[in-house]
Amino acid sequence: MEQKEVRGLLEEVAAGSLDVEQAMLRLKGAPFDDLGFAKPDYHRALRQGIAEVIYGAGKTPAQIVQIASHMRSRGQETILITRMSGETAALVRRELPLQYDEQSRVGVIGEQPEPDGVGRIVVATGGTSDIPVAEEAARTAETFGNEVVRLYDVGVAGIHRLFACREEIMSARVIIAIAGMEGALASVIGGMADCPVIAVPTSVGYGASFGGLSALLSMLNSCASGVSVVNIDNGFGAGYLASMINHLREK
Repeated sequence: MEQKEVRGLLEEVAAGSLDVEQAMLRLKGAPFDDLGFAKPDYHRALRQGIAEVIYGAGKTPAQIVQIASHMRSRGQETILITRMSGETAALVRRELPLQYDEQSRVGVIGEQPEPDGVGRIVVATGGTSDIPVAEEAARTAETFGNEVVRLYDVGVAGIHRLFACREEIMSARVIIAIAGMEGALASVIGGMADCPVIAVPTSVGYGASFGGLSALLSMLNSCASGVSVVNIDNGFGAGYLASMINHLREK
C-alpha cells in the first residue's frame, strides 16, 4: 500500500465516507503475504516511499510470476525486476506483461510512471563497456519516476568529451558516475558539480583492476567532496539512491 493510498484512506475516514472498522479491515491485509518461498512486503512503499523490487537472479520464472502476481493483486502498478536473464524473461512474459531490456537485465511489469522528481538525474560512464551497469541505474531511476540524462563514453582518457557536457553536469540534481579501470571519472565530475555524485565502480578493466576493486578503492579515496560510493556493478543501488535524493523537497 503506497503513501497516497493510505492518505486517501484517512481522508475518507475524516470525511465520514468510510468508517474506522472498514479502514482497519483494508489496512490489516496490507503488510505481507507468506508464499512459502517468499514474503512480499506490501508496506515498503509506505515506509520507504518506493515499493518492493524483485531481485531476479537465483529465482525461477515460476517464483517471479507468483511474487509479481501477488504484488499486482495488492495494487502495485509498476514492478521492477533486476538481474533477470533473457531466458527467464521470455518465460515470465508468457504470464505477465513484462518489458525487458537485455543489456541491463532489467524487467518492468506495468506502465512507466511520469517523472515527478525535482530535477534531472545524469548517468555518466567512463566507457562503452560500462553501459550495462549504467542502464541498470538509469532504468531503475526512470521506473521510480525520474527524468534521466545519459552521458556515455565520457571518460578521462578523452576528457574533452566530458567538458563538452558541462551544461548537463552543472544543471543536474544528482549525478551517477560509473567507471571501471582506475575509476577516475567520479572525482573529475565531483570537482565540477554542485550536486551529490554517486560513484559506481564497475568490474571493467585489465588484470590489475581486480574485478573492479581498484576502481572501488579509487572512488572511496576521492579527493572531491560530495562523492559517495556504492558497491561494484551496483547500478540498481545507485539508481535507487539517486531517486530518493531527487524526490527530496524542502519541507
